[in-house]
Amino acid sequence: MIGHQLAEAMKKRGSNLYSVGNRTKSKAVEFASKFGIEKVYDSPEEIFSDPNVDIVYISTPHNTHINYIRQALNAGKHVLCEKSITLNSDELDEAVSLARSKNLILAEAMTIYHMPIYRKLEEIIRSGALGELRLIQMNFGSYKEYDMKNRFFNRKLAGGAMLDIGVYALSFVRWFMSSAPTEILSQVKFAPTGVDEQASILLKNAREEMATVILSLHAKQPKRGTISFDKGYVEIFEYPRSAAATIVWTADGRREEITAGETADALCYEIEDMEAAVSGVDNRMHLDYTIDVMEIMTKLRRAWGMKYPEEE
Repeated sequence: MIGHQLAEAMKKRGSNLYSVGNRTKSKAVEFASKFGIEKVYDSPEEIFSDPNVDIVYISTPHNTHINYIRQALNAGKHVLCEKSITLNSDELDEAVSLARSKNLILAEAMTIYHMPIYRKLEEIIRSGALGELRLIQMNFGSYKEYDMKNRFFNRKLAGGAMLDIGVYALSFVRWFMSSAPTEILSQVKFAPTGVDEQASILLKNAREEMATVILSLHAKQPKRGTISFDKGYVEIFEYPRSAAATIVWTADGRREEITAGETADALCYEIEDMEAAVSGVDNRMHLDYTIDVMEIMTKLRRAWGMKYPEEE
């Protein structure tokens, strides 16, 4: 689904994907036909040997990411990889080191870092108008049928709430916190397959900015983020691709609506920022935040004693 959305975003910008590869070639052919892509490979691996490829976009299951990232970077290709970018911090450290050694852009496809509303809010916060950050409250709950064979609950496909939806909530937290959390507490409920089905997380950084994160794969919640400062709070709904926020000012209760960008253009912004980073114009891909978020997720899973087959 996300691969289709990226292809649609390319079309919307008046461009197109150069080529496509899939482990099942018939699916790649179908994808290419739908979006007018001229080149189809017999396997994904052929992408990396094509000299005409500049940037590789990876939208396979989480547990396959590092394998494709390695191949792409070793072939001299820039990489935009769907979230979660890797299974754990060890894999990401390896990928980052490889990208830096080859002077290549490595980035996670995290919409939050590219939506204009977040940059507009960042300007307001930096102006001092809202005062000091105190608390962040995050919710993300999906209702997935209790089918233990689907990817959400499948341990062999790196299922679980943390890597699927938790990465959004923690990326949101990291965007607003002045530094990465240094204290992490949590509770977890496991699905019958052994992956995390539900979790509650408490975070605090060196400046004592705090955050709570509530995740579930079997209980619908609003995708809501609340950022509380001493002079007001900001509320954002549908935050992975939001184009609007509300500021409620502490002094008089006044509500101020803030808008920027369009939800429908979320992947267009992501593509534009990736191309700007590759061209050397401006790097807004926030690999630093991706590293911090992956470290949090890795620490949490290790505290839970939860491992994927690749980690055993």
